[in-house]
Amino acid sequence: MSKVNSFNKFIAEKITAGVATMWCAYLFAIIALISLPNAIKSGDTLVIVSWIAQTFLQLVLLSIIMVGQSVSSAKLEQTINETHEASLGEFELAKEARTLAQKELSELKVISAEIHRVIKDLEKKDK
Repeated sequence: MSKVNSFNKFIAEKITAGVATMWCAYLFAIIALISLPNAIKSGDTLVIVSWIAQTFLQLVLLSIIMVGQSVSSAKLEQTINETHEASLGEFELAKEARTLAQKELSELKVISAEIHRVIKDLEKKDK
């Protein structure tokens, strides 16, 4: 990756991290509220609605939505990690069970061979 791309990525990450905070939402709300008195004084419904939609909601909701996405992502990541940990635990149990089954199978083969030997010995004695 070029230095320009690295720099752009760095700046984008820093800005995103800053905007995706409730402190930024509070700051945006304060900035938006500065122009509220002028919007009200205008007495124009269109100006007031525009202030609500374009100034307040867009500024404040931007940060709040980003915070919500971060919270959701963190919860999802936690769930994925917990599922992964549980899967690894189950895999280890399955490996232990397989090892035990292989050991038991080996023991059964020895017992079976012994039984076959005893049966052959008994057949020889009967003849």
